[in-house]
Amino acid sequence: MKILANAMVVLVAVLHFGFMALEMFFWDHPVGREMFSMTPEQSAQTAVLAANQGLYNGLLGAGLLWSVFARQRATMYFFLICVVVAGIYGGLTAKPTILLFQAAPAVLAIVLSLASGGRGRAE
Repeated sequence: MKILANAMVVLVAVLHFGFMALEMFFWDHPVGREMFSMTPEQSAQTAVLAANQGLYNGLLGAGLLWSVFARQRATMYFFLICVVVAGIYGGLTAKPTILLFQAAPAVLAIVLSLASGGRGRAE
């Protein structure tokens, strides 16, 4: 069960690296425009903001990977809760599907980790 829980945390991290790539490198590109239903003008005007947002997503992903490989459960829960909060906020204010693609996987990772006895330092 711990392997499954850690794999889910790694999946959440990988998702955030994907969000980072999209927001930092593909926002003002046909891929980003199509994904977020933007015109070229809209994506050009918001590219710097999206890149900043992408950096934060990359930091969340890095924090999650670090917490898994350093076996720091408390740190992992902190980053997962940050992801859930960001996902809920994004789902309510930007696009409802953010709840599905960002918040839900993090909630599942928390549930799996708690179910595997993951409290305190990971083993």
